[in-house]
Amino acid sequence: MTGSEWWRTAVIYQIYPRSFADSNGDGMGDLAGIESRLPALRDLGIDAIWLSPFYTSPQRDAGYDVADYCDVDPLFGTLDDFASLQATAHNLGIRVIVDLVPNHSSSDHPWFQAALAAGPGSAERGHYIFRDGKGVNGQLPPNNWESVFGGLAWTRVMEADGTPGQWYLHLFDSSQPDFDWQSPWVREQFRDVLRFWLDRGADGFRVDVAHGMIKAAGLPDYTPPADGGSMGGATVLEPGVVADPAATAPYWAQPGVHEIYRDWRLVLDEYPGDRILAAEAWVDPLSHVAEWVRPDEMHQAFNFAYLETLWGGPALRRVIDDSLAAFSAVGAPSTWVLSNHDVVRHASRLALTGDNLQGHGIGPKTVGLPDAVVGLRRARAASALMLALPGSSYLYQGEELGLPEVVDLPDSAREDPTWFRTNGERYGRDGCRVPLPWVGSAPSYGFGPTAASWLPQPAIWGELARDVQEGVPTSTLELYKLALRLRREHGLGLGSVSWLNGLGDAVVAFTNGSVTVVANTGAASITLPAGEVLLASEPLTGRTLPGDTTAWLRA
Repeated sequence: MTGSEWWRTAVIYQIYPRSFADSNGDGMGDLAGIESRLPALRDLGIDAIWLSPFYTSPQRDAGYDVADYCDVDPLFGTLDDFASLQATAHNLGIRVIVDLVPNHSSSDHPWFQAALAAGPGSAERGHYIFRDGKGVNGQLPPNNWESVFGGLAWTRVMEADGTPGQWYLHLFDSSQPDFDWQSPWVREQFRDVLRFWLDRGADGFRVDVAHGMIKAAGLPDYTPPADGGSMGGATVLEPGVVADPAATAPYWAQPGVHEIYRDWRLVLDEYPGDRILAAEAWVDPLSHVAEWVRPDEMHQAFNFAYLETLWGGPALRRVIDDSLAAFSAVGAPSTWVLSNHDVVRHASRLALTGDNLQGHGIGPKTVGLPDAVVGLRRARAASALMLALPGSSYLYQGEELGLPEVVDLPDSAREDPTWFRTNGERYGRDGCRVPLPWVGSAPSYGFGPTAASWLPQPAIWGELARDVQEGVPTSTLELYKLALRLRREHGLGLGSVSWLNGLGDAVVAFTNGSVTVVANTGAASITLPAGEVLLASEPLTGRTLPGDTTAWLRA
């Protein structure tokens, strides 16, 4: 029945395969490792997992450079391993969402290699965005676009006769050429990719760079604002407000993307079981994001405005109101998210005092590094607030352990293309991708059977490991378990927000059905309203709610 579909209230857990669990001791997470740890996710209380890319890939951008959309990279296992993982997940009552990367492929993909070999003007080159260069000899790029990862968004190829030739567009790394989505051939290939995974039982797709794919006609020059985020279409001043909506980059959020998703929705609707499309769309304002989830398009869109909101009462109330209004206007659930594989973990981000541009990351030279104690306290309070909101929530692996961003990675260990393309000016995203700790006293903290780990793990992982937190009432892990259980028991995902006033500007307080939620973002303690305390992100003394603490009460 419309309105009761599982995805409207689901808590979806993002797994970054290379960093979740390693079954064979090579230091790289894999599908068999994921399968072995699924019972822990069932016990956590999530409804679905989203798997970041595990496709065949040269791994120049951690799998977001796909060389075969219909196979598993040997680094992670085989198609049989995927089938086994999925069967185990479904037996545990967990749905499986796979990541789809349609804006670009790997330069190793046979389609791109065929385009290089075929030469200018060929049908094969029409599958990607090749253009002649400017200047007398075509030595200048076709326009001034810059890559999200830094540097030019164009690379010139050497033609078969050994002479410099055309340029190809790559909004990300040079190893990730952009498809030309004006090509009917490209559209047909991706319909086949969708059906390949749907036929194997996938419950849906998270769509990478869902605001990309279509570029403005003529590929006009564009200079992004100096303070704009790397993935967004306009400068964000605060949630719901943009500096100049007309300044949207000609490679983001073009109207033509919606035609693609209407077409994909028809494909998904051929299959039973409420298969879903979830959009990674970095656009503002929220009313614009809602265009991705109109009834005949996608089902969910990540709420990055919420993720980017600072820890403070007025801003949080505003973004919650804006979110509920924007998504409900098109009949979609609001989604809520605080961390993912591209952003600084919120156990660190919420205590940063310096700038934090999306995708830049933080490291030893970052100005305004967070206080770890303050960061964890705010993260626990923020998570308790988020999980009480109606709609669907996304969790990023390890946040249930309170993991912070790993700041002090040695430069020699970094792998993010952003680090290399900016010559070390931006740290990139490695700090949120460090392999998880499962067992505090084990080699690689239980990530795998050996001490191998593709990124080095910090010593604090021993204190934050899952087995150390299991059964400890005050641990972050047990806080998440309790919040997810209460969320389900009280039907908060299908509820509504009714604001409570009179507790001060720093306080975010509302009722959702049978639960009253009070989040104190300030420094001064307040007195809780009446009601039995069901959950508190920090220990309470009587009816006093300290700063940076969230409590749930029986309304």
